[in-house]
Amino acid sequence: MPPCAERDGDASGFRVGVDENGLGARLGPLIVTGVLARVSEAGARALERRLPVRMAADLGDSKRLVSHANVALGEAWARVLVGEDAPDPEALLARISLEGVAALRAPCPTHARTQCWGVEGEAFSAPSELVARVRGHRAALARRGVELLAAQSSVVCVKRLNDALASGQNRFVVDLHAMERLVLALRERAGGEVHAVCGKVGSMSDYPRRFGPLSGRLHVALEQGSARSRYRVPGLGELAFVRDADASSPLVMLASLVGKYLRELLMARVARAYGDARPSGYHDPVTARFVESCRALRRERGVPDECFERSARAQDG
Repeated sequence: MPPCAERDGDASGFRVGVDENGLGARLGPLIVTGVLARVSEAGARALERRLPVRMAADLGDSKRLVSHANVALGEAWARVLVGEDAPDPEALLARISLEGVAALRAPCPTHARTQCWGVEGEAFSAPSELVARVRGHRAALARRGVELLAAQSSVVCVKRLNDALASGQNRFVVDLHAMERLVLALRERAGGEVHAVCGKVGSMSDYPRRFGPLSGRLHVALEQGSARSRYRVPGLGELAFVRDADASSPLVMLASLVGKYLRELLMARVARAYGDARPSGYHDPVTARFVESCRALRRERGVPDECFERSARAQDG
C-alpha cells in the first residue's frame, strides 16, 4: 500500500485535496486548486488503496500524466468536474475561478488586458473519447464511495505576486493563503467540516505562524514535521500539509491535474499576445528567449513589467 495522505481517518464525510501549479515559475500565474468529495466509510478506505490500473492511467501525478505540450487530460477532468456544457475554456474558467473573472481582471491596465484575457482562437482540445473515459472514472469513484462534488481554483497573477512581495509576503505565503481560502470556500460548499489535504508549501512545518485567512482561529497542532503537518481547526475540520501529496493522494492528484490545465491555458494567452512561441513560463531557454524577443513589443504597448514577469525576489521567494 502506498503512503496516502487520507489515511488519518476513515469515517464518512467530506474530503478536500489542494495543490499548486506554477509556484516556481518566471512567467504566468500561480494556480491553486481544490477538489471537494463526499466519501462513505468504504470510500475513505478506497482512497487509501491503489487506484485500479485503468483509472490510475488517467489519475495520478500530474508531472507524469500531463506536460507543457499536452494538457488534454487535465482539461478533460476540469470539464467533467465543473460542467461539460461549458462551451469554451473562457466559460470553464469563469465557473471554476474562486475569485471570479471580473475580480481577476480588475487590476489589469486596459491596454494590457489582451496579454492575459485574449481568447481569440481558444478552444477545447481534449477528444470526446478522453472526456467520456474521465466521466467513467468519476462514476467508478462514486460506486466506490467517493463522490466528486466540486473543483475551484484561485488564480494569482504576476502583478498580485509582485504586489505581495512588495508588502512583505513571499510566494510561499501567497500559496498558503490561497490554499486557506480554497479550503474555507469548499467547507462552506460542503456545509460541514472537511478533512483537507494540501501539498506541502516549501519547507514550512509550522503553518499557523504564516496563516492568513485562518489566522486567529482556534487550532490544535496534531503533528508538525518535515514530511507532514496536521491541525484540527474547530468549525473547519482537519487540515494537513503533506510532502509529495500529489503522488499519493488521489484528490490532490486531481487538483494538480486541473490546475496544470488552467495554468497552461493562461500561459497560452500570454504566448499568443506576443507571437507563436509556446514558452513554459519556467526557467528554461525557450522562456528566456521569449522574454527577450517580446521586450520591444511590450514597451510599445505599454505593458508594465510587473504585469509580465515576476521580480527576481518573487521568483526566489
